[in-house]
Amino acid sequence: MDSLLEEVVSCPYCGESIKVLIDQQEAGHQYIEDCQVCCRPIMFCIRVDAMGYVSVAVYDENETV
Repeated sequence: MDSLLEEVVSCPYCGESIKVLIDQQEAGHQYIEDCQVCCRPIMFCIRVDAMGYVSVAVYDENETV
């Protein structure tokens, strides 16, 4: 199984849609990656549900998760 998953997310700052590669092995973790458009830090939260589906949520650096 390939652990990298391509997702499209919207930057919480500029609203642009950006493609990112998500490592499914990071499930349950949070990390910060800069927006490819506006260069502001985006917090990524990776989760896997009981059925094994990966979900990605993005937040600005000041939002509480």
